[in-house]
Amino acid sequence: MKQLDSLTSPTRRTFLQGGIAAGGLLTCPLAAFAAPAGFDQWRDNFRARALAKGISEATWTRVMGRIEPDMSVFRQMQKQPEFNEQIWQYINRRVSDWRIINGREALKKNEALFARIEKDFGVERGTLLALWGVESAYGDPLVQQNHMKPVFPALAALAWNEPRRKAYWETELINALRIVDRGWSTPEEMRGSWAGAMGHSQWMPEVWLNVGFDYDRDGKVSPFGRPDDALGSTAKYLVNRGKYHRGEHWGYEVRASGGTSGSRSYAAWASAGVTRADGQPFPQPNASAQLWIPVAGGPAFLLGPNFYAVRSYNPSMNYALAICHLGDRILGAPPFIHPFPGSERALTLAEVQEMQTRLTKAGFDTGGTDGRVGNDTMKAIRDYQTKMGLLPADGYGGLKVLARLRQGN
Repeated sequence: MKQLDSLTSPTRRTFLQGGIAAGGLLTCPLAAFAAPAGFDQWRDNFRARALAKGISEATWTRVMGRIEPDMSVFRQMQKQPEFNEQIWQYINRRVSDWRIINGREALKKNEALFARIEKDFGVERGTLLALWGVESAYGDPLVQQNHMKPVFPALAALAWNEPRRKAYWETELINALRIVDRGWSTPEEMRGSWAGAMGHSQWMPEVWLNVGFDYDRDGKVSPFGRPDDALGSTAKYLVNRGKYHRGEHWGYEVRASGGTSGSRSYAAWASAGVTRADGQPFPQPNASAQLWIPVAGGPAFLLGPNFYAVRSYNPSMNYALAICHLGDRILGAPPFIHPFPGSERALTLAEVQEMQTRLTKAGFDTGGTDGRVGNDTMKAIRDYQTKMGLLPADGYGGLKVLARLRQGN
């Protein structure tokens, strides 16, 4: 199985997300290549800066002594799998049948953990479940195995040779070294995205150090293994950095005729004729919200502070809407009532599996037929669309693609 849904997208937690690829031994992820010219000199110079920041000589030698930079990160930076999705496609792909079904299973297995987090931080379980599902497929070990790489060679390459944010990458490399110095993890365990984001909820080293905490009380702070530290610390992140409001919902789909802007109370919005799309009253009329209509003619939303708390995790409005909607769907809410213009309904799990099976038989390898639409499946779809003249060849696997596959080649 090689399904990874762009699990990450740079920024949040200061750059908290990343892409994909396999990893090898820490000392040489690209074993066929010697260190590029200039790397050894940079490493020697960086050593002094790292030791001045308190990194021990033993940790430096253990991690950086024989390291080779993972030069594949630069290809991945340039080839981010962005597929020009319309917002309804973006939502459908992330709020998928697979994620809803498996989110409910994850909740059953971790009911006590989510209840504890809600009590301690006031963060709704749906929000955390959705973040977990989108960031790491609920901690699926195959994501870690197949799509993550050793972070030190990746961060070393970026710190050495990524000129736009050199100081940032050097700081994150020192943060990662500090984690090893503290005994919280090992270089071998620290596998993540090309940008260095790790674990259940994709922590950058800075977040691991400064937000992460020992929620399961096992003596160390870790985004790996049991999800307690990762999810508890993510809730802490949403509260501390996202200013999450305890007890408030993220917002609601509404019926709105005008384009009034600004923040006002739900009661004031109701007085202005903005009502919930499902006809229910706003449960907290004195809480504040802003009106957002993503696409003219599409659904409208009143967004409370907790929507923007989610957005602090990743600055995309579409990402935040997908997370908030997925959380609602996992907990039993229906799809949006008002459709986006030109949208299709999302495929069911069985339909996605059928599409993957048919694509693979037609010679377009989806990397698995598990019902999860990741980058391999999207590439297979786009290649199929291109071959069959289905325009736009956007990589979106929906009803039209499935219907054509059923017709045969």
